[in-house]
Amino acid sequence: MSTAPVAALTGLGTGLSLIVAIGAQNAFVLRQGIRREHVPAVVAICAASDAVLIAVGVSGVGTVIGRWPAAVTATGWIGGAFLVCYGVLAARRALRPAALTAGGPGGARGSGEGSLRAAVLTCLAMTWLNPHVYLDTVLLLGSVANQYGTARWPFGAGAAFGSVLWFSGLGFGARLLSRPFARPSSWRVLDVVIACTMVTLGVAMAVRV
Repeated sequence: MSTAPVAALTGLGTGLSLIVAIGAQNAFVLRQGIRREHVPAVVAICAASDAVLIAVGVSGVGTVIGRWPAAVTATGWIGGAFLVCYGVLAARRALRPAALTAGGPGGARGSGEGSLRAAVLTCLAMTWLNPHVYLDTVLLLGSVANQYGTARWPFGAGAAFGSVLWFSGLGFGARLLSRPFARPSSWRVLDVVIACTMVTLGVAMAVRV
């Protein structure tokens, strides 16, 4: 097998190994998928953002960014604060049963939420304010990709394709859970889990920087 296909397959596996984990971005995509709200836009933003960041890393810019630790530190504090705030909002939803009523063909839906603008802005913040995204896609994937020399771009393409597969499966596949989540109690549990995840990740993110 030639170098390019091997690099692409390695990139696919490496990319999936980094993104298939419980995290702020995945939790948000899962919630949007269950609610069936703006899933195409959310999936597209996540996949496109990963592709851009992977391309930046593969091009060698990751090496330059690695020399600016202050930028990573500032992003960590901002991202940590954002995640904690989002976690608090999730906890608030869990404590307010009225906000967890079921309705519509998409299953349970919250009141006061659901606009495309809010979903897009939240998704962008989840992605671009998370320093771990830069560490994983730009620095780590970029470093591994550059070990393949001229085949680094097939490696990057494989990693980007992994992101498309994962976010598409997570976002569009989550609708299979819409029936159990038609019950407000299920949304309460999910929001509690999301709140704990977001606050934990936010605090850990701020502490590590």
